[in-house]
Amino acid sequence: MRRYQRSFVLLIVLSALFMSGCVSTTTGSAPRTVDKEKSLNSYVTLGMAYLQRDDRDSSRRNFEKALEIDSTSHEAHNGMGLLFQLTGEPDFAEKSFKRALRAKSDFTQARVNYGVFLYSQNRFKEAFEKFEVAARDLSYDRRALVLAYVGQSALKIGNVQRARSAFEHSLNVDNKLGLPMLELALLQFEEEDYEAAKQNLDRHLEFVKASPKSLWLGIRIERIFGNKDGEASYALALKNLHPYSKEYLEYKKLLNK
Repeated sequence: MRRYQRSFVLLIVLSALFMSGCVSTTTGSAPRTVDKEKSLNSYVTLGMAYLQRDDRDSSRRNFEKALEIDSTSHEAHNGMGLLFQLTGEPDFAEKSFKRALRAKSDFTQARVNYGVFLYSQNRFKEAFEKFEVAARDLSYDRRALVLAYVGQSALKIGNVQRARSAFEHSLNVDNKLGLPMLELALLQFEEEDYEAAKQNLDRHLEFVKASPKSLWLGIRIERIFGNKDGEASYALALKNLHPYSKEYLEYKKLLNK
């Protein structure tokens, strides 16, 4: 807690310094212009830090300060896109993501964020296209996750073959990423490849906290194999951890059949 407080105080101090109009300073009688790029980067960094803390007003102020220095800042426009998405202003969010990509066409992070935004708007084909392009950036440090997003959006547009290959590719890039393991397990279950589905689900649960989706899949897999203890274990976890989930309602319907 103390470390959090110190970090937060440091952010406030830095923000106060930047907001005090320190684009120019004076040494003796001669004015000195502060490095604008450094100030720009500082405002963007602060904006993102406040955004992560859900301090939306402070985040907005810092992004706006960044844009006052450079109205074409791709990072500031990307930050504003995330902020507008959070505040439920999709039109402004989309405009900001587009401005970020106009300013820097190979800005993969903005393209990924734009894809996530499009997916949240149920614009799955457009999201798929954004993720496909982003996944070609071999230097992007979260490429495995983007490939998983490719797979998820491919499923939404009915391209199961592309989805499967994307999930497998994602695991080739990062064999500890839980998301594609679960998605593959779900595909394999639908295809009645229950052994493979169980293997991927078991691997998934080694790395990721159980969710209603994974627990419900576990119940159905164990029921297929006639493992009553395993089914009961998944069912108890689903009931205790997620009693109001749609998956628990599905399980109750299964019991009543």
